[in-house]
Amino acid sequence: MPAPVSLRVVCLVSLLLASATLGAQTTYRWIDPATGRTVLSDLPPPAGAKRVDRSSPSLGDEAPPTQALPYAVRQASEKFPVVLYTNPGCTTCKQARSLLDGRGVPFVEKELGTAEELADAGRQLGGEIRLPSISVGRQNVKGFTPTAWNELLDAAGYPASAPYRVKPTGEAAQ
Repeated sequence: MPAPVSLRVVCLVSLLLASATLGAQTTYRWIDPATGRTVLSDLPPPAGAKRVDRSSPSLGDEAPPTQALPYAVRQASEKFPVVLYTNPGCTTCKQARSLLDGRGVPFVEKELGTAEELADAGRQLGGEIRLPSISVGRQNVKGFTPTAWNELLDAAGYPASAPYRVKPTGEAAQ
């Protein structure tokens, strides 16, 4: 005798939820003791790292940082993820980070330290790279031009300013 439809649906949903957690990966965010920069990685931080924050999308752990964001920001970041390209000697990168932080844009920072990393990033962005550069979804701007960066973020649906308080890493929830 076949199982009732509702039991089949419950089993299917259970299997889907279980499979989603199998591919989940823990993300670590910390302050690098050598450079003082924030690092996002799937690898655990080195000894001496400051303000370590661990998040995992599995159901038993704390929610990933993006789930605490407003709906519009989550939608924009899912459709148009932001990548900030920097390097250790970049003097304008602080302004670029401030622009993204001021708008409340979640982003991944890729620090390019070698000529090979710069060349790879240049190929990904379509030509010679100028740092800092930004990639929003499939669009990018090479070099820091606040007007162009803001237009790109506006087109992707990110708010013009942070509509919420960005909680610094390691701060207790309020």
